[in-house]
Amino acid sequence: MIELRFNALKANGQTISGTISAPNFSAGKKKIQELVSKHGLKTKSIEKKSTFIFKVRKGNEKPFSGEQKAFNKLEVTQALTKLGYQVVSVNKKLLDFNMKPPMQEIVSYVKISAELMEQKLPFSEIMTLLQNDLENKALRETLKQINNELKKGADSETVYLKYEGVFGKFTAYMLGLASKSGNMTEIYRATAKFLERQQEFKKNLRSALITPMITLFILALAVLFYVGYIFPETAKLFLKFDIPLPPMTAATLDFSDFILANPILLTLAFVLPPLALWRFGKTEKGKLWMDQYMMKIPVMGSLVHKTNIEVFCRVFYTLYTGSADSIEPIRIAAEATGNKYFENQIKNVSIPLMTSKGIGLTTALEASGVFTTTAISRFHSGEESGTIKNTAKQLANYYESETVFRLKNVIEMVQVFIAMIIMIVMIGLTLVSAETATISPKPAVM
Repeated sequence: MIELRFNALKANGQTISGTISAPNFSAGKKKIQELVSKHGLKTKSIEKKSTFIFKVRKGNEKPFSGEQKAFNKLEVTQALTKLGYQVVSVNKKLLDFNMKPPMQEIVSYVKISAELMEQKLPFSEIMTLLQNDLENKALRETLKQINNELKKGADSETVYLKYEGVFGKFTAYMLGLASKSGNMTEIYRATAKFLERQQEFKKNLRSALITPMITLFILALAVLFYVGYIFPETAKLFLKFDIPLPPMTAATLDFSDFILANPILLTLAFVLPPLALWRFGKTEKGKLWMDQYMMKIPVMGSLVHKTNIEVFCRVFYTLYTGSADSIEPIRIAAEATGNKYFENQIKNVSIPLMTSKGIGLTTALEASGVFTTTAISRFHSGEESGTIKNTAKQLANYYESETVFRLKNVIEMVQVFIAMIIMIVMIGLTLVSAETATISPKPAVM
């Protein structure tokens, strides 16, 4: 996210200014133009907040350098002069990249903050302590800016959402909400738990799906190289001397000829389907379709589905305070799952049933079709007994235990499966090579 400041003129010549946040300059400029047109204004200037490198000295002391974010060079100069510094130079940083901090750094920041809050340390001191101690520069600078804005009395939710490009949408929302709530420590602790589980699940998912797919792809390339280049060089020597080939050798050579005759067709067959699927997955319809069927694939689909329910229940437990204000926690919990189909069903089926028809929580969640029978049964019991909040926590812990255990078994099963495929391929290549070695030329006829 970047911050833009605009100056505009009213019809009477009066100048007004404002700031907005946007993912990039073009999106921000478009947003400003819409705002200006809506109020009948005329845009005078648009400035982007950038990083400036300054060099200053105080009295006869040795000059030192530093960095400061501002909308222009004059702002930095005036601010440093007010602090009593003699400005030597101020220049805009040429390569001002806003690199997103690693997720591990963000998890560490949230977790440490929660632990320090439990020790009754004031939030302002926590921010000062962490922004001086964090190693990641991007996160350190972000916390510095957040702390400055909060000290000026800015709304915490607005401030954190401004930096959702750094933290992620859900994390930024939760941290902003925590500062306004009376349960700050609990929300920070729950957010840290959520981020840790998300990282762990993605890591295990890579081990279970992505790594094996890459292994199989590289194996396929190796086999194609052997069959298409190395093997023909040997086998065609026998054809040159009119020596009959054994069945496996002949079949492999035919396959080799097919590969060499259709390289473009084979390349397109390997490249186009994944590329088309990737492009389709970037669209809204594609995300919805892929996330829906991700929960239905054999073995892994059930784990993905139950992990989504776990995340929903954990976030819902953190935010839910009573039946009167359950809509907002449900909406945020649905967004936190990261599954577009799950989120769509909650927002477009469950929430409208609750708001327009007054249907109860359990019935509305059941109508969405994204909860298991076990989850619906537990929610029903919790709703009847008035313990819906604790029920959500119990479900989250239950599904966490189940998915962690089953995922480890799936990873082991996939690793065995990949090892078997590699073994079969290697045995096949060995048999073909061994058969080729048994070929002998015809005895010479006198």
